[in-house]
Amino acid sequence: MRNPLAEKVVAIKPSGIRKFFDIAQEMKGVISLGVGEPDFDTPWHIRDEGIYSLEKGRTFYTSNAGLKELREEIANYVYRKQGIRYENPLKEILVTVGGSEAIDIGFRAMINPGDEVLIPQPSFVSYEPCAVMAGAKPVIINLKAENEFRLTAQELEEAITDRTKILVLPFPNNPTGAIMERKDLEAIAEVLIKHDIYVMSDEIYAELSYKEKHVSIAQLPGMQERTILINGFSKAFAMTGWRLGYACGPAQIIEQMIKIHQFAIMCAPTTSQYAAIEALKNGDDDVTEMCTAYNQRRRYLLHAFREMGLECFEPYGAFYIFPSIKEFGLTSDEFAMRFLREESVAVVPGTAFGDCGEGYLRISYASSLENLRTAMSRMNRFVTKLREEQR
Repeated sequence: MRNPLAEKVVAIKPSGIRKFFDIAQEMKGVISLGVGEPDFDTPWHIRDEGIYSLEKGRTFYTSNAGLKELREEIANYVYRKQGIRYENPLKEILVTVGGSEAIDIGFRAMINPGDEVLIPQPSFVSYEPCAVMAGAKPVIINLKAENEFRLTAQELEEAITDRTKILVLPFPNNPTGAIMERKDLEAIAEVLIKHDIYVMSDEIYAELSYKEKHVSIAQLPGMQERTILINGFSKAFAMTGWRLGYACGPAQIIEQMIKIHQFAIMCAPTTSQYAAIEALKNGDDDVTEMCTAYNQRRRYLLHAFREMGLECFEPYGAFYIFPSIKEFGLTSDEFAMRFLREESVAVVPGTAFGDCGEGYLRISYASSLENLRTAMSRMNRFVTKLREEQR
């Protein structure tokens, strides 16, 4: 029989995150510190608005790009939080099925075969395969621990060719927790403008920034017109299962993204859209409360790693920490698998987010302090045993 499969899809590796959790699900007493999902319930007033929309029979398709009221509220929110003004939200904003859909269709709307997409790594697992499926050539920029896993202007400049079209800017970063400050972005923006390069700025963790208020590259002069700003409701509002995100950008790009979205998806879930309006209007206090809890857990983990002598830079964003385990002579995969088997704690090897993640682990602190304390006690016991094995 003829091969029914697309070669470029077959060549894509499955997510390196999943195998650990498939194993963990079959084990008893496992503490999972790997899933990038808030441990908080969606705030009640947001859930209540979704329930009310169902009770009122609002179960029909919305427009392809999303409810008019929601797109207007997203524009208000982005202006209130970042000072970025989208004058025509009906043409410059698209509501998607999670931020992941926005990444996918953003690439497909902009990429011609052979165009290059710059992807700083370690970073979210979807960027590289989505770029490949859109026909792009991914060009990886390996971020460095000595730079706190920030992207530098020099690293960007060195990666650019005459085929470069898009830079993915994944900050605050999953998996490292790294952020980019204004001065970092200003240096990056200068290079991008010089070479006429577009930006896909994934800001899904924008609300979870612990050092200073998040700065979007779209705020900088000359950058809004060349930036697709991607965000959503999963992380800040604890709405992962509602599957809702959005993209803001130049009307000519959003128009083509809507075209792909209408043929593939039709529209984002109606109930979720009504709930999201409530989240944007009245959810600031909920976000602050959750962010405060994450920050407390972040500080606890930093202290715990220092106490056990594990090297770890201080992350200032998202809800992940990225300790180094290079001293033990194990690959990240080997360390994570042994830790799971021997201590019943699931973490993610750094290599799930790019080859330069070797020697690191991603640990999520979207889990209770009680779970974190138990997990760190087990990790302390585990690393003590590894050090004894090395003697």
